[in-house]
Amino acid sequence: MEMYTSGILQYIPFFYVIWSDDLLSASEIAVVEKALKQDGSLSKTERDTLFKWLIRATPPSDMEFKNWKRTISKSTVRLVESDTYPLATFSQKVVCSYYDECPFNENLKYIEINLGIQPNHYNHLFDVEVVHQRTSNYYDAQKLDALLKGRHAKVMDDFRSFLSHPLFKWNIHRDKDEFRKRVLEQVKFLGEKGYGAMAYPDNYGGTGDMEGYATIFESLMYVDGSLAIKFGVQFGLFGGSIQKLGTKRHHDLYLKKTGQAKLLGCFAMTETGHGSNVRGIKTTATYDSKTDEIIIHTPGEKDNKEYIGNALHAKIATVFAQLIVNGKNEGVHAVLVPLRDSEHRLLPGITVEDNGYKLGLNGVDNGKIWFNQVHVSRQNLLNKYGHINDDGTYHSDIQNPNKRFFTMLGTLVGGRICVARAGLGGAKFALAIAIKYALQRRQFNDNIKIQEDLLLDYPTHQLRLTPLVASAFVYHVTLDKIMEAYCHDDNADKRKVETQVAGLKSLITWYANNTIQECREACGGKGYLIENRIADLKGDVDIFTTFEGDNTVLLQLAAKGVLSDFRAEFNSAGFSSVLRLLTTQLGERLSAINPIYTNKTDKEHLYSSKFHKHAFNYRTKRLTYTLAMRIRNHIKKGVPSYQAFLKVQTHLLALGKAYSVELAYTQYSNFASSIEDEKNRLLFQKLGTLYALYEIRKDAEWFLEQGYIGRTKSKAIRQRVERLCSELRPHMETLVDGFGIPEHCITAPIAS
Repeated sequence: MEMYTSGILQYIPFFYVIWSDDLLSASEIAVVEKALKQDGSLSKTERDTLFKWLIRATPPSDMEFKNWKRTISKSTVRLVESDTYPLATFSQKVVCSYYDECPFNENLKYIEINLGIQPNHYNHLFDVEVVHQRTSNYYDAQKLDALLKGRHAKVMDDFRSFLSHPLFKWNIHRDKDEFRKRVLEQVKFLGEKGYGAMAYPDNYGGTGDMEGYATIFESLMYVDGSLAIKFGVQFGLFGGSIQKLGTKRHHDLYLKKTGQAKLLGCFAMTETGHGSNVRGIKTTATYDSKTDEIIIHTPGEKDNKEYIGNALHAKIATVFAQLIVNGKNEGVHAVLVPLRDSEHRLLPGITVEDNGYKLGLNGVDNGKIWFNQVHVSRQNLLNKYGHINDDGTYHSDIQNPNKRFFTMLGTLVGGRICVARAGLGGAKFALAIAIKYALQRRQFNDNIKIQEDLLLDYPTHQLRLTPLVASAFVYHVTLDKIMEAYCHDDNADKRKVETQVAGLKSLITWYANNTIQECREACGGKGYLIENRIADLKGDVDIFTTFEGDNTVLLQLAAKGVLSDFRAEFNSAGFSSVLRLLTTQLGERLSAINPIYTNKTDKEHLYSSKFHKHAFNYRTKRLTYTLAMRIRNHIKKGVPSYQAFLKVQTHLLALGKAYSVELAYTQYSNFASSIEDEKNRLLFQKLGTLYALYEIRKDAEWFLEQGYIGRTKSKAIRQRVERLCSELRPHMETLVDGFGIPEHCITAPIAS
């Protein structure tokens, strides 16, 4: 075995790690070169030898590699992950095992910091005993939580403490009637304590805090999915319909009692035969001028209201129906229809049928409702956007029926944001359980005498969970920003927000389901046990992809919103002008088809938010342009507009997803760059980098087809994703603790 001088020996563990990593870039070599130049302890011969080992064209020989490893192994030094600078400290100890003098070299610390080398990058490379640490304390979970809470900190902290009440203790429920009874008690308690009315005005028991309402809605998922949904139905959908679609008379009569849960209601929009097609619902609300009443009727067997939450407990329903006045259909409107009397008996003409057991959310009393010539007062019409005058004529300030319809539905967009928040809450909860389990469960090793490895020390385990944690941070920030935009008083035109919410609700609820499934598998058989909470999360969150709008339909809605903006440019500037504009915009990205760009793989480029935004924007722009051209070509051939859109449905979905990912990343990137504390700003930016590269990697097929990235760059992106997962490994428990999930809610035994 060749014996090295102490000057060279101290660098050997670093060189061994560096050359074992095939991502060594010019910028990373520059870091090492700078350290060598400023290291005054090295002789010229030592420095020349080390510089020679940095030449990429002539890497150290295999024999040299083996000699490095033998030298390190024979030192019998233990690698301690919890040391402040583990690799620099380890290198010093290796020198100490061979030489009497072994001072700590600050230049090694410089390399370790600037290359971002983490213990889990190299502990498998050395034939030495590793003292593993469960997690690093470098970051403070409370500070991460504070950044995510933002200005809602007090509301969220108070509510998390409130959830420690014994009424919210989680239990296994397998009898739906007992389960529903428990959830109803919880909802009433929340109403009594003022949480149900949070989004309502002050004079109706609330604080006008819709954003705060959304944050506590997510937290309810940590108690139980059924509670979150029943809470949302009672106070968000039913109460929200009165608040947003009704006028002062309705507010005075119903809103305060609704917020206190003294008046239980339901939101009856969806029908068995029409699902997401609200405009096509068949239930009618016919005005009878002789009695000054509105008659609610279900015309056919499949025209009933379907899957209505609170249907078994509600006294009254907000019923969406085709409003017919003087023989004319004025379109879909909402009418308040009493369902039961004071003794909770169904009123004449009302039929309610229990939906029975479901895949999940069995604490919510979903049911079907039929109406047979049910008479209600004309005053029960929620008439903010259209009303029936005393003389029996219909009037609306919004003349266009289409605009009126979408304006009414647009007021309820907050519900979609809350569904996405609930899905995100479920994903965070599953991730917290899976990560904590992976930091205590050990499995396999190549030496039976050595303690088995933690699950999270396996690269595959890191790769399956770490990008999902990064995505949770991205989506949390994005939903906060979107809710803020939705609630802003000056934002009179909410069409853009509706487009954004349609896409994000789809993106995030699909993400939530995929995440929960990944967490279930990552926990093995333990994740399959009811007691560990993930099984219920799977069942509860599954439905989020299809209620408050089927995700596939919503993505098409989002894509059509993007196309509408594109078409508006056509209408204002003419097709040729817009074509030139778009050509210019794409032309500005000509570097995207330059071979130098498509194969650019250095760390600074791949980690740059400018590259990420460029990639996502290029994808959205190109998909928009090619989609518009395809539709235009179909229509030029005489294909009806509806059929033209059917022919490009898969293209619509691709655009909807691309638009939503770009939106999420842009919102998050802007937020991360605004964080004042440098340490946490860099962490949030690293999470954003992982999200961006992970998303680009998932759609590598498209980027490769377009020539936007070459195969070399695609491979480098994959490697960088793996590297980032490895770098974040020491901080995973801190990251999931940063979600702020109350300890009294994490009742899964495997997470303790």
